[in-house]
Order: sequence, then C-alpha cells, then structure tokens
Amino acid sequence: MPDVSVVIPVRDGGAPLAGVLRALAGQSVEHELIVCDSGSSDGSRELAREHGARVIEIEPERFSHGGVRNRLMEAASGSHVALLTQDAEPADRHWLERLLEGFNLASDVAIVFGPYRPRPDVAAPVRIELERWFDSLAPGGGPQVERLEENERSLAVLELIGRRGFFTDANACVGRAAWQRVPFREVPYAEDRVLAIDMLRAGYAKAFVPRAAVIHSHDYNTGEQLRRCFDEWRGLREVYGWREPASPVRAVRQLRGTLGQARRELIREGVPGARRRATLAAVTRHHVVCLAGAFLGSRAERLPPGARRRLSLEGRAGFSPLDLDAKRISTP
Repeated sequence: MPDVSVVIPVRDGGAPLAGVLRALAGQSVEHELIVCDSGSSDGSRELAREHGARVIEIEPERFSHGGVRNRLMEAASGSHVALLTQDAEPADRHWLERLLEGFNLASDVAIVFGPYRPRPDVAAPVRIELERWFDSLAPGGGPQVERLEENERSLAVLELIGRRGFFTDANACVGRAAWQRVPFREVPYAEDRVLAIDMLRAGYAKAFVPRAAVIHSHDYNTGEQLRRCFDEWRGLREVYGWREPASPVRAVRQLRGTLGQARRELIREGVPGARRRATLAAVTRHHVVCLAGAFLGSRAERLPPGARRRLSLEGRAGFSPLDLDAKRISTP
C-alpha cells in the first residue's frame, strides 16, 4: 500500500464530493483513499467506491467530528494521513505532495495544513475574509512553522487563540506516530483546534504550507451566515473560554478597520467606484451579521437548548466547555 492515506468524512456530498474525488485521482502522489459515510442517501458511498475508496459506514447518530476522524486515522495504513472535507477540493495535482513537504521543514512537525481559496463565484466579502485570514498566517508568503517552547507549554489556552493555535482539518496532514500519542478528542466541534493545542503542548510543531491549497468556501445567505458564526464562536467559547466583548466602541473600530483594508484592496485591484461602493456595503452587512453571531455564540451557555439549536447551522443544541488547561501531555 502507499505510505500516505487520504481520508474524508462524508454525508450526502453531492457535486462537491465528485469534484474532490476527481482532484484526488489526479494527484502526483499515490495514496490510499478512505471515506467514512454517516448515512448518505445521494449515492455518495457508491461514488467514492467508483473512485477506489474504501468506505466505512456508520449510523448518523454515531457521528462526532473528533470521533470520526479518529476512526479514519485508525483505518488508514499510511505513516502520514491527509484529511479533507467533502467540499474541500485540492486546488491542483501537487496538493498532497506539498502537504507532505511540510514535514520536512523541521523534525518535530506533526501536523501540516494549507489554506482555503474561495470559489470563483463566491461573494466578495467572503473572498476578502478568506484571503485576508490565510495571508495573515504567512506574512512573507512562505511556509511557517509554529511550536511552543518548553516554558510556554503551560500557557493558558486562551493565550493560544488566533494564529498560534489555529489549525484546520479540512485541509491537513497528520503524522501517524504523533497521532498515536495525541489523538483527536471526542468533541462535537472544533476538534482541529483542540488537536493543535494538544500537539503543541506535547512538544510537537505544526506547519502551514501556503501552496498546499484547497478550493473551499461557502456563500451563505444572511440567516445561514449568522448561524455559522454562532457555531464558530460557540466553539471558541467551548475551547478557549473566549467571549466576544460587548463593546459598541470596539465593534465600530473593528468595522472601520475592516472597511479601510477592504477599500485599499479594492483600489489596488482597480475595482471601479460604483462596484467598489457596492462591495463595501456588502462587506459592512457581512461584518455586522458575523458580529451578531459572534456575540450570541460566545454567550451560548446563557441560552436555552432550544434557542441554541435554532441558532446553530448544524442544529446542535448543546454547550460542551473543555478544560484544556487541566490536561498535560508529556514531551516526546
């Protein structure tokens, strides 16, 4: 068998999954392909098998983000296991090759991830937000390695919010030996952020490879965007204990900064005045909706379960705070 595996959790993947599987078939690196399907009714299982995947089937009620990824890691035979989601399509045939190169950046690298690129038809605010975030992870444009020095491994988890603790398993690769010591936790959400924190505290490094990109973005309507942000900030509250400040002054400053940066980018791109004004209006709406979702999500513990379910894009009613500061993993 190839020494690298690619694994994907799937449920009713549809056309995006077909694009992912086609992109994987053209990769420059031979690999094993495993899919874990949790109750698809649209032919996703059959499609995956047609593309040479081994398919594991589980009941939908047994799905959890951390648990399914551990199941996939256990089933994979490769010494390195790349992870995708069903709608994260490798941007070119060298995606897997470049992810694997991330492990050569340093001997202690255990997890590697790459950026999302927006789909061509995505709304401008989403494109600007994605490009800005992933550009901020590699200011010089080249690969970046993050680790915690030994005296930093006792830092409170809240101090790892942002770039240092960020990791996404929608576009990632994990070293099997490190995962055997530091598996995914059985958590309903943000399992990738938690894995990164645990890996860093265990003495491993993570690498960001800007050229190992996937095409991955969502063009939500206003209600969906609010609910998506609710889920994201509830996850930040559960993992880091972060609560978005309820400060009008801070909110106005954030909006001004976002609009100023967007305006400069649009001018640099030569966007005409009328279209630039329309884009800035859309950026304003997007920012305000995201801020509302952030405010509600980071106070999710105060809401009744029914309200949390209605506000969640995933329909998740729970609130499951983690005490990551209570557990320490010894250095390898």
